[in-house]
Amino acid sequence: MGKQAGRAARLLGLYRTMARIRAFEDAAEAASQGGVQVWGMEASATPAKVRGPLHLSTGQEAVAAGVCVNLRRDDLLTSTHRGHGHTLAKGADMTRMMCELYGRASGCNGGKGGSMHIADFGVGMLGANGVVAAGIPIATGAAQALKLQGREAVVACFFGDGAINRGPFLEGLNWAQVYRLPVLFVCEDNRIAATTPTRSLTAGDGAAARARALGIEAREVDGNDVEAVDRTAAELLTLARAGRPALLHAITYRIKGHVSVDPGLYRDAGEVERARLDDPLARVRALLASLGEAPAMATIDAEVEAEIARALAAAEAAPWPAAQAAYEDVISTGAGQWR
Repeated sequence: MGKQAGRAARLLGLYRTMARIRAFEDAAEAASQGGVQVWGMEASATPAKVRGPLHLSTGQEAVAAGVCVNLRRDDLLTSTHRGHGHTLAKGADMTRMMCELYGRASGCNGGKGGSMHIADFGVGMLGANGVVAAGIPIATGAAQALKLQGREAVVACFFGDGAINRGPFLEGLNWAQVYRLPVLFVCEDNRIAATTPTRSLTAGDGAAARARALGIEAREVDGNDVEAVDRTAAELLTLARAGRPALLHAITYRIKGHVSVDPGLYRDAGEVERARLDDPLARVRALLASLGEAPAMATIDAEVEAEIARALAAAEAAPWPAAQAAYEDVISTGAGQWR
């Protein structure tokens, strides 16, 4: 395979992952809207099919795809409350994920985890997390376990820009550096923490500068350029596999509001429009078209459309968990002696 053909093949694989993430997020967003008027949105006559908070990663697909393409099946991953893209990119089944969002028994967590706590240990995805920065010490602990077990696997730890202002960020990075753990920290900087611009909350030069202060190799990258993310993540994961923790600071943009029923009216309209014009999927499409891969993209688009349709149909038809399931997967606190 020639150099250009090899590049096109790699890009097509990345594009497929990004297209699957976008399709999943769009479908989940539509399924969550309806029933009641929330966050200034008009009420829908159709009841919402996905209940509870739903945090979308629309616009951030290049980070998940570019990092996870370099992970092996036995590598581990921790995510955030905005974790659908990471979970898909790590290899989780789309249909089981959609069933999980619908709260159905055939979901990857039996319908109990939902969006914010989705996990799939079968592909090494240790879980999304509803607590900001909570995935960092989990990832560091998992990396410590891998080192003690003598395994060659690494942990990829995704977190947002808001997490670097919380204690677990410093604690986790410090522990990883002191014990030389096989972990890649990925700051998915979408430039807004919930509803507040990051620049108004974060002092200094950000995630990479703070990591370098601990002696950790850190790189900044354009998080909307999937080839740049792919290349930089590969280099840093090589270090991590050798027991040198590293950090990737990927600057991207969250196009949607904080949750799926949030129109994000507190954001500057011009800024959002500029971000839409810099859509990471549009970038890849233009690049692949220039390489003569438009027909291959069309095939991928059709396959992804069919896949998401199957996932939605399966979720609609799947059974609800049995009442007895409420007493399963529960940690025992004993016979009440703790009281």
